[in-house]
Amino acid sequence: MSLFSGLYVGTTALRVASDALNTTAHNISNSDTAGYTRQQVSQSTRHYNILSSPSVSVAGKEIGMGVKYAETRQVRDFFLDQVYRRESGRSAFYEVSYEALTHVQDLLGESGDRNFAEAIEDYWKTIEELAGDPSSAVTQGLFVSKAQTLIERATNVYKSLQDYQNNLNKEVKKYADKLNDYGKRLTELNKEISKIEAGGIEHANDQRDERNYILDQMAELCSISYSEDTDGFVSVQIEGVDFVKRNVFYEMKLDKDEDTGFYTPFWPHIVESSVNEKGEIVYSPEEVKKGQVFNLEREISTAANTDVGRLKALLLVRGDHAADCSEMANTDQYNREIAPSVCMNIQAEFDKLISSIAMAVNDILGDAGYTDGTNNTDNLLFVRINREGMAPGEGWHIGNIKVNDEFLKQPALLNFVRDEDSVDYETAAKLKDAFEKEDYTLNPNTEKRSNFKDYYGDLVIQVSNTGSVNKLLYEYQLDTQEETNFAREQILGVSTDEELQFMIKFQNAYNVASRYITTLNSMLENMLNQFGA
Repeated sequence: MSLFSGLYVGTTALRVASDALNTTAHNISNSDTAGYTRQQVSQSTRHYNILSSPSVSVAGKEIGMGVKYAETRQVRDFFLDQVYRRESGRSAFYEVSYEALTHVQDLLGESGDRNFAEAIEDYWKTIEELAGDPSSAVTQGLFVSKAQTLIERATNVYKSLQDYQNNLNKEVKKYADKLNDYGKRLTELNKEISKIEAGGIEHANDQRDERNYILDQMAELCSISYSEDTDGFVSVQIEGVDFVKRNVFYEMKLDKDEDTGFYTPFWPHIVESSVNEKGEIVYSPEEVKKGQVFNLEREISTAANTDVGRLKALLLVRGDHAADCSEMANTDQYNREIAPSVCMNIQAEFDKLISSIAMAVNDILGDAGYTDGTNNTDNLLFVRINREGMAPGEGWHIGNIKVNDEFLKQPALLNFVRDEDSVDYETAAKLKDAFEKEDYTLNPNTEKRSNFKDYYGDLVIQVSNTGSVNKLLYEYQLDTQEETNFAREQILGVSTDEELQFMIKFQNAYNVASRYITTLNSMLENMLNQFGA
């Protein structure tokens, strides 16, 4: 090998060592960058220069042409990526459920002068005092005023649950919009990666990092599946439906219910649409239901992977409307439509307590003939508000129940005195018995029977126990996610200690190549000086 050929070999070593140092420095500088994947240097020999290849020789004469920088590849594990993304989505699902139950428990355990538990306890004590002295004007006045307080605080609790549903609804829109943003960006990255890697020379590592980071974020929001084509395009499905297909993005739309304002994510590309008078594309309720992104009627199960995704959990917790106790009459309907939703289930159970109290008190007072002076047996202590849009014969529910204004003005209308001027202890005792009678269950699936005194406490305990179960599920899933992430980070994460070792190795390689070139240069200089060439 000539000295000039040796210089060429030395320069290739120098260049490769320099590029390797740059890659190592790039790893260290991005060690804290979210979504960054460790890059690994791959080196290989250049093609040999064949001087001769005699047929009688074992090997021909060849001259090495040095080393080349083969590629900078990302270090990832496809299997660990899949496991991590599935477990992060499952962890987010149970996190939403746990946080919702914690929030509802806070709403039910109000503090200060708006505490409902205190209101129902005060109402019970007032009924006990009434049973002891029904003819007392003071006790009669308290019986009416405490009923007013009970309804007001019950309405506040129910409204708080509705407000929480509305907040969850805003979260649904926020995350659906975020998914659409991710989808648009994925199509852009697909094009960029394909363009960069089309020549088979460069690797779009930074773009691939961003794309993988987006897939991580999407997996937390919903159940996704994905695959990469040979030309670098990634296709993504959400709940089994195409979301990104190579360079095509299928937008997820939101249908807003006119009555509730609740959003329902659906796929417009798999359903039929029509055009209204304004020239706008519209979708019928039937088509929206057909194209729903999430099938909320499926049983939540880890085995079936139906417990994955923050967005799905938000939809389940929120429900599709504000529920009332009438929807608990049919057990199948309750289990299918009400029970899966934290908010709707608590609304229905809480409404059952208030409506049952109102109807029980009215039934007893009506049998005794205690009206507001109009002799109308419907004008009792509790009356229904004639709301706009109220259906004829609509049941007793929070929001349409109030205390009769006539009794608020004149509590003495409840004088608890019979025509013969005898004190009506019997009716007062019936009111007390009604509060002590264990004749109510929280829902059709509950066997424990409660009275009015204990019903609310049982409701709070149910929420607390369910919250504890979901907390354990969330913590278990979080541990699984963290273990998977730890295993994944061992492969794709940047270890500064390891990178510093690589830096020393490549720095030494750079120095050796530099010394090699310097030595050859000195040899050439000496030869030229000695022979006077």
